[in-house]
Amino acid sequence: MVVCPGSRSTPLVLGALATKGLRLHVRLDERSAGFFAIGRALATRRAVGVVVTSGTAAAELTASVVEADLAGVPLVIVTADRPPELRGVGAPQTIDQVKLFGGSVRRYEDPGTIRPGTERTWRPLAARVLAAARTGPVHLNVPLVEPLDAPAGEVPSGRPGSEPWRTTVDTAVGFVGEPSTPRGRVLVVAGRGTDDVTVRDLAAARGWAVLADPLSGVRCEHPNVVSSFDLVLRDPALRTRLRPDVVVSLGGAPSSKALAESIEEWQAHVVEVGASASTNDPSGIVAEVVEMSPTQWVTAMRSVRGAAKPVDEYVRAWRLADDAVQGELETALSDGLTEPSLARLASRELPIDVALVVSSSMPMRDLEWFGAATSEPRVVFANRGANGIDGVVSTALGVAAGSRSVGLLGDLAFLHDAGALADGVGQHGGTCVLLVVDNDGGGIFSFLAQRTSVETAAFERLFATPPTVDVASVAAGYGATVHAAKDLDGVRSALATGLAADGVTVVVARVPDRDANVELHRVLAGRVGAAARAALER
Repeated sequence: MVVCPGSRSTPLVLGALATKGLRLHVRLDERSAGFFAIGRALATRRAVGVVVTSGTAAAELTASVVEADLAGVPLVIVTADRPPELRGVGAPQTIDQVKLFGGSVRRYEDPGTIRPGTERTWRPLAARVLAAARTGPVHLNVPLVEPLDAPAGEVPSGRPGSEPWRTTVDTAVGFVGEPSTPRGRVLVVAGRGTDDVTVRDLAAARGWAVLADPLSGVRCEHPNVVSSFDLVLRDPALRTRLRPDVVVSLGGAPSSKALAESIEEWQAHVVEVGASASTNDPSGIVAEVVEMSPTQWVTAMRSVRGAAKPVDEYVRAWRLADDAVQGELETALSDGLTEPSLARLASRELPIDVALVVSSSMPMRDLEWFGAATSEPRVVFANRGANGIDGVVSTALGVAAGSRSVGLLGDLAFLHDAGALADGVGQHGGTCVLLVVDNDGGGIFSFLAQRTSVETAAFERLFATPPTVDVASVAAGYGATVHAAKDLDGVRSALATGLAADGVTVVVARVPDRDANVELHRVLAGRVGAAARAALER
């Protein structure tokens, strides 16, 4: 590691000095230090760190970062910075260091102000930075507060038996051990980008349980595949009973908060498999990252001769819980026009060749919680990159161009992108039916703390934001065919009519108020939890 003298970087250089096995090179000039680090990286064929203080000291590294970028030299640039409250107020030796090197770095990270209590995030942060630095420079900008000469904190130890980051094909199967020495209960979380057939076949051969996110396309009517995992894991007793030894996350992460909390609570060995070097690990619990597509990983696993001894009782427990939940939901949601019943209808009753486009916020969660297990893999799309409600109408229209799609979205998401209806499905034709859940505003906010901590009038004005226009009138104004559904049969009829026609159809389904929806979710969670516990106790 190459370091330069400076005040704000004091905690970084003292920490480096206290780290065993780290060779330090002290250079007086930052520009020179950057190119010195390039020399060391070329000679050692390893990533080399450069630590400098804030201000122009950081800017001096620009030339060496540009060189490292174009030459593919692995550098980890660590710039000390003032905390946000000292930026833009004339604090000495302070410039704008946010993404200072622009597109010349492979990755930019800012962990926020380093304060006591953030230690658990350090090792995952370092893992992400080092992984990205394999092919060029990365930039870690570190805001630091006084006292700057406090003793260096201890970095939490890595998880037993694992390195913090693995990216080679050779380690794709290492976490489960050799076929003759399995690690025990393995839980596969199948997200978007997962191949249906290969995952199911592998799970059956190995005796693994698979939690299938609706976006995965994995067929749920399979002995090893579970669709109701969110509702199952909302029950504390079931969460404890179904604890795995290993969790494998394939592809995109589901939206389920209950699943994320469970994985963190279980403290299992977590392996993330994805084609990108980026990771879905906001909690800092991933032990290994395998950089390959889910299909490549499954293929690698299937190529291993022999199979780990199936843990049949574990898969059976998940199967019993899932079946009990689905049975209870079948009864509870068979009648009544509600947000859960609409999600279940969309997941089960649409023609299998019609793609379902689901909005973020409540529709995606309701599909995850209350969707029905299907005998065929259903194509489901959602804008889950940034998880916003932006552009949902446009996305549904794009999927429908030259084909057919159904969009499941709330009234606010519809109005947010209603202007897309001006162009319809476009010049190539197609059929798009938008099923709009009309709950008079942002329903998800009623599930959050703001509902009780903020006075009702202020909550309605600032968070729920009930629309001031009529959804049906807006849709009709753009030339769409509009149906107002008063019950589930009305929704079924309108969907069938819309899917048989060309162009855009908007089905407006008026559901109970937002507070009633929260209560319904609470009651359903209690009912299915009790049913699943009873099934496991028989």
